[in-house]
Amino acid sequence: MLRAILMVLTLTVLGACVPEPQSTLGPDGKPLPRVYRIRAADESTIQFRMLDAVNALRSAAGHPEVALEPRLTAAAETHARDMALQNRPWHFGSDGSSPIDRAARVGYDGTLLGENISETFETEMETLAAWMDNPNTRRIILEPSATHMGFGWLQEPSGKLWWVLEIGGVVRG
Repeated sequence: MLRAILMVLTLTVLGACVPEPQSTLGPDGKPLPRVYRIRAADESTIQFRMLDAVNALRSAAGHPEVALEPRLTAAAETHARDMALQNRPWHFGSDGSSPIDRAARVGYDGTLLGENISETFETEMETLAAWMDNPNTRRIILEPSATHMGFGWLQEPSGKLWWVLEIGGVVRG
């Protein structure tokens, strides 16, 4: 009998030691945000995942695919760093440069058709989904005359991400 009582007490004490599972839902019933950390192993594939996703969306809309353009990617990466330094998502650089200025600065000889930006803790795919939900940023992604894409980001130690997508097209002479 004593053995049974000790066993019940032991189980009760051990049960109290188990941490309560953390809720993944907020008080509003929506999922709580999670910090998305870009692993070093994923850094070389993020641009290609974004390119594939953008091209799938463009194909579904009946538009030609875009190619990853290194100069537009350089402009996007530079602007992501600059937005983080300014701590604000906007289309103008700390030096007053516009997206068109930055594309010209890196030697892009096409026409910059648009720039999408984001300050978030979300993945690149969640960010793309948010851009597709907004008519203005969706229009840039699905621009029929687009031929090029640049994509860059900066992740702060806190996990905050600054994403920049550049869409360009070949100059028609």
